[in-house]
Amino acid sequence: MNIQIFGTKKSQDTKKAERYFKERGISFQSVDMTVKGLSKRELESVVKAVGSLDKLLDEKCKDQDTLTLVKYLGERDRFEKVLDNPQLLRQPIVRNGQQATVGYAPEVWKEWK
Repeated sequence: MNIQIFGTKKSQDTKKAERYFKERGISFQSVDMTVKGLSKRELESVVKAVGSLDKLLDEKCKDQDTLTLVKYLGERDRFEKVLDNPQLLRQPIVRNGQQATVGYAPEVWKEWK
């Protein structure tokens, strides 16, 4: 497995995801989205894995103005706006190759090989 966990140090769900993999002895790469964020290809891969960009958006994020704007933009512009504003994304985003989850999802992770 090649696990990547995208989140922030303040996110409780990100901490829970890291603990989940540590407790099972599964190595992972932790990426702080406030420092690095997701690349265009990483975001494309996650969107493809989860089905849509809407499933990645955090309805409770602090930047409600930008979130509202994103909902009314065209598909291409929405993607770019989210790429520039990773604080709009739910956390954690956990990737394993072409597979990905958004939020704390141990029921999915235990199925990964």
